[in-house]
Amino acid sequence: MAALPTRFYTPVFALFMSCMMSLLMSALVTFMNTGIDAGFPQRWLHAFGAAWVVAFPLVSFIAPLAHRLTRLLVRSKVD
Repeated sequence: MAALPTRFYTPVFALFMSCMMSLLMSALVTFMNTGIDAGFPQRWLHAFGAAWVVAFPLVSFIAPLAHRLTRLLVRSKVD
């Protein structure tokens, strides 16, 4: 598998992070609001789609800030 150039790190990270978080959080919120029944998968996928459309641009915008804040709080070398 060919690796992408480093400049694609942030958008690829945002794609994976937003997808995984939207998938998991929409499942949890759908379960909490409606429980699990025969219609759960359809409600979950609908909620996931709505959440991911919002999450991807937000994570794309916020990820660089989160990386900078993390670098401020986490040491790069052991003292």
